[in-house]
Order: sequence, then C-alpha cells, then structure tokens
Amino acid sequence: MGTMKAIVGIVAIVAAVYLCATLIPPFFSNYQFEDAIKTEAQMSTYSTKSEEQIRDTIYKKAQELEIPMNREQIKVQRTGLQGSGSVSIDAPYLVHVDLPGYPLDLRFDPSTRNRSVF
Repeated sequence: MGTMKAIVGIVAIVAAVYLCATLIPPFFSNYQFEDAIKTEAQMSTYSTKSEEQIRDTIYKKAQELEIPMNREQIKVQRTGLQGSGSVSIDAPYLVHVDLPGYPLDLRFDPSTRNRSVF
C-alpha cells in the first residue's frame, strides 16, 4: 500500500510539472506581448508613426515571441493629430495547446489605449 501511494504521488507530481511546462509559456508570452503593445502605444502617441508602421512593429514583436497571429488581427486606431491624439491597439489571438486527451484553446485579448496629455 505504501509503494502504491508513492507511485500515485510521483505520477501526480510529474503530471503537474508537465501541465506547468505546457501552459505557462503561452501566458508568459502574452504578458510580454501586452507589455510590448503598451510601450508601443505610449511611444507612438507622441511620434509620427502611421497606423501601418505601428501594426508592423507589433507584428514583428508577435513573431519574435512566436505568437500565432497575422497582421490583419492587429487593429490600430489613431485619433486626433499625430503627436497629440490617442492610439489604441487591439490584438486578439488564439493559442492551441494539445494536452493528452484534452485539446485546449487559450484565447488572449491584449489591448491598450493611450491618450496624449496635450
């Protein structure tokens, strides 16, 4: 009976480690991606970058982080004058994770809005 408890305990620990190793990377990448789009929105609010240039920068960061998305999923909207308006960025995406016996789709919706102080 004691060895059975030990085996069950080891299996539970291995399963927990496997789940963490499988599920944590997409969440960590999302955290980094959200930080990148917030920074880009802040910088772009006071620059003369076009919406397309902002979209390209965000797309390059998504590719760097291996986030499965295309350019069309990234919505950039600039309102007001460049340098004194506001910038909003929405970039929803889906990550498919194959767990043994349970496929899982993780939906992420990073977005930010930044307004100029002027």
